[in-house]
Amino acid sequence: MSLTPQSADAGPYDALLLYSFGGPNKPEDVVPFLRNVTAGKGIPDERLEEVGEHYYGFGGKSPINEQNLALKAALEAELADRGIDLPVVWGNRNWEPYTTDAIDELERVGAQRAVALVTSAYSSYSGCRQYREDLAVTLERRGQLGSDGSTGVQFDKIRSYFNHPGFVAANAEAVLEGYEALEAKGGDPAAAKLVFVTHSIPNTMEEASRVSHATYSAQHLDVAAVIAAVVSEVRGHAVEWELAYCSRSGPPSQPWLEPDVNDLLTERAGEGLKDVVLSPIGFVSDHMEVAYDLDTEAMATATELGMTAVRAGTVGTRPVFVSGLVDLLLERAAIARGEEVAEETVGNLPAFRSVCAPGCCLRRDGEPSGVPALCSVDLHS
Repeated sequence: MSLTPQSADAGPYDALLLYSFGGPNKPEDVVPFLRNVTAGKGIPDERLEEVGEHYYGFGGKSPINEQNLALKAALEAELADRGIDLPVVWGNRNWEPYTTDAIDELERVGAQRAVALVTSAYSSYSGCRQYREDLAVTLERRGQLGSDGSTGVQFDKIRSYFNHPGFVAANAEAVLEGYEALEAKGGDPAAAKLVFVTHSIPNTMEEASRVSHATYSAQHLDVAAVIAAVVSEVRGHAVEWELAYCSRSGPPSQPWLEPDVNDLLTERAGEGLKDVVLSPIGFVSDHMEVAYDLDTEAMATATELGMTAVRAGTVGTRPVFVSGLVDLLLERAAIARGEEVAEETVGNLPAFRSVCAPGCCLRRDGEPSGVPALCSVDLHS
């Protein structure tokens, strides 16, 4: 039996976990939040205060929490519209509500088998495995993780969805709106370059992501090509595009994926580029990396270079994206029931696994962390 868009059976799941990164809500939260993010790295509070200036510039509050609440509400509305009675519980790795708070809530609503939707569309250590590790470690601390991987609330996960039609269509919509905004700003859309931007990761993490069919960068390049083709068709001319990165951290001696978006803009301006549309395809919503790294820093760079630049929107709560997430939920439910499922994708890459392979998305290629991770063939791989 193949899943059809009309199917509305979420069984065996009795809850959806919307699982995200988290962010501070006020200035006093900033350093404690950054301590959580950098736990185990020995970074002093003085350095965290410096990093926190990005947040203090926005009143000490990240936009991510309100955006997750908006996505939660949109998912609840879409589920209700389809007649699916499924509670949506929100939890974060690094701030309130924490993973343990989410598990408490799942238990309160009587969930026995929940499916997790991570607010990262791509497969990598920081975008997938780290969430699965946090679930396992949290359950272990609560005394709810058995040696065989059994847990109180059982968890599955929705596959990485960067190449799902809903995510791609929502990004294409946003980019097309970006071209319209560029024209309204006096730029030349026909001459503009489309620069896709995502969060940089260490090269070692990039290599480790290869286990999931394709590396982190290859995933982005594949979906970027599809979006650019859609935009080219609608605009009626070929759109030139490139992939750039932002939000690099860590010591200068550690190689990360490049080019940085500011370096790319500088180089292209030197070659005569005057107009650019930035598309943050690596981010689901307009959180701090978008608000600071792109809206503040990259736009300032473009202004200094004399460029006309606009930043396209993220997928956020666009209806086609939210609908696609519910389609993915129903797809995963059908797989869990043992049904034959046609997993929808666009681009040249296959649907990624919903049950992760051994050694999948480690922090460093070929170096098992020894940390258990849920939703995996081998809990300790």
